[in-house]
Amino acid sequence: MQLTSAINNSFIQLKEIIFQLTETEYSKPSVVLFSASIGQHVRHVIELYTCLFNGYETGTVNYADRKRDVRIETDKSFAAELLQMISGNIDKANKDILLLSCYDEQLTELIKVETNYYRELIYNLEHTVHHMALIRVGIREIPGIDIPENFGVAASTVKYRQICAL
Repeated sequence: MQLTSAINNSFIQLKEIIFQLTETEYSKPSVVLFSASIGQHVRHVIELYTCLFNGYETGTVNYADRKRDVRIETDKSFAAELLQMISGNIDKANKDILLLSCYDEQLTELIKVETNYYRELIYNLEHTVHHMALIRVGIREIPGIDIPENFGVAASTVKYRQICAL
């Protein structure tokens, strides 16, 4: 499936980047990332997919109800293992899912939105690319890291740039 392939490719790029970093570089707060670390951005990506997988089983997803596991943001090998585990479990049949969320910091009432597994995979992929773009900005503070040209760039943007180059 095209979507599975795109997600797996983004994870491959993400793992290639994090393995170039030391544990300190991976977990160090970044000035340009408003004191977030590269590891925190990786954790965020991983935990959204984990929420989706759990929601696939229960039929309900709530991305705000995440574990926020510090080990993912401080242990790059553990994060890479989780990315590999997610890659191996993405390919599931589409099914309806109920998305729960609250977008007003003054309220606690959750809104409920009907969605489906494939739509949420698309959301997670787009969210992954967004965080990879932020990671790309944070990595600029670290000398000697080889960043692929299209790391953190949406497929539609890559295609557009190719058309413009003709």
